[in-house]
Amino acid sequence: MAITQILREHQRLVILRLLSEVPGYDLNESIIQDGLDRYGLDISRDALRAELEWLCELGLIILEKLGSTYIATLTGRGEDVASGRAKVSGIKKPRPGE
Repeated sequence: MAITQILREHQRLVILRLLSEVPGYDLNESIIQDGLDRYGLDISRDALRAELEWLCELGLIILEKLGSTYIATLTGRGEDVASGRAKVSGIKKPRPGE
């Protein structure tokens, strides 16, 4: 597996987990980008938007545009993936205890 695919899988999992950790289960794209940076998963704004749209297509998040900013909200299915109760191809499955 190419390193770019490994990075994408980790980024997608971290996006879902960041959303699962906040009240309301929603964050704007700027905060998500900062969270990914903290985990050493640097991503451009364009690449982040592409990942958010991909997660939305799968029904794992809901995207809302507020002005020029995207707001992502975790769905129940997305929370299942974030916690490891469900598996989606293209998203890293968390290890026990993570």
